[in-house]
Amino acid sequence: MTQHSLHGGDPSVLRRLNAAAVLRALRDGGECTLSELAGRVGLSRPTTEGVLGELTDRGLAAEDAPRPGAGLGRPARRYRFRAEAGYALGIDIDAHRVRIVVTDLTGQVTGGHHAGLDVQAPPAERIAAVRAAVKACLTVTGVERRSLWAVAAGTPGVVAPDGTVTSCTVVPGWEGVHLARELGRSFPCPVLVENDANLAAMAERWRGAARDVDDVVCVHAGLHTGTGALIGGRLHRGRRGAAGEIGMLPEMGLRDTTAALITGTNISPQEASAALAELTSASRAAVVERLAARMARGVAAMALALDPEVIVVGGPLVRAGDPLVSALRRQVEPLCLSPVRIEASELGDESVALGAVRLALDRIDEDLFRVDRPAGPAASGLPESGEVRQARPSRLS
Repeated sequence: MTQHSLHGGDPSVLRRLNAAAVLRALRDGGECTLSELAGRVGLSRPTTEGVLGELTDRGLAAEDAPRPGAGLGRPARRYRFRAEAGYALGIDIDAHRVRIVVTDLTGQVTGGHHAGLDVQAPPAERIAAVRAAVKACLTVTGVERRSLWAVAAGTPGVVAPDGTVTSCTVVPGWEGVHLARELGRSFPCPVLVENDANLAAMAERWRGAARDVDDVVCVHAGLHTGTGALIGGRLHRGRRGAAGEIGMLPEMGLRDTTAALITGTNISPQEASAALAELTSASRAAVVERLAARMARGVAAMALALDPEVIVVGGPLVRAGDPLVSALRRQVEPLCLSPVRIEASELGDESVALGAVRLALDRIDEDLFRVDRPAGPAASGLPESGEVRQARPSRLS
């Protein structure tokens, strides 16, 4: 990277450009000396030192203690990104449970929590239970609420641009709930809301079976089966957040997935998965093959529409090495024009919460690295109190 120059432009913009470059290099490159950092970003040593001073004042950088055994003379000062300066919170809310993950500013998981939810609870009670779970999580992890820089939540159903759940067949009474606003009352930072399958797709590309793959479809098998997609590395939501909702068509075979797996039951996907594991091998194989045949049309439709590099199958009904994934490979391939790579999720029950964290971290990055305005509360490390925003298409880092 070469040193930025505006040639008569606004010097404050140049300072913000330099600060963003140094901060990104420090975060992504790890601990380093002043000279090493200046070399990474292509800035002069005095300029880099000045930027480091500003970042240290903002609580985003810190000088580490000298390494032992550094030799004679004064050891070179070493600097690091303060990942503990703030935290991101991801929430997975489904019909039967809430799962929460907390990470620092580099995405390192610092803790989590999960709790059961009453399927029939009205929205106000469900949201109250989610708030209680968040409080318990923050207590266990020792993270103060004011240290949260962004929060994101995943939910079944279609989520409109303003954070309202416009359609949901999984959670009773959930349709019409302005979830971003309701959750936003509990946090002094930006709050985002997104469909659970979309977040699962983000998580799989970030840390799962689709690492660094730009074109991904995620099949999230639960009470119903939802699909999320990344195209060119960006979340594809569509005009009103309903992209990928082909399960609305009964002939796609993606509705009532749990009931189809364990016929006649009214249990959670986790319980259905456990019940399936208790069947004899022959019975289990027959049940799984029948379900795969039912789902294959919908999965193949997504493959034909988007031609992804990989389809990741996950959700509460799927475990690592699950026979459902192998059965889907056999059932989907004849319906497609070319071989389709289908992989099992590597993230298990954590996929939606991790995707929510990734979305929150992307929101934090927008503030940390923006150069189009002077540093405000968010850019200086302080969340913008009470802001509520819905997810925008995200380019994963």
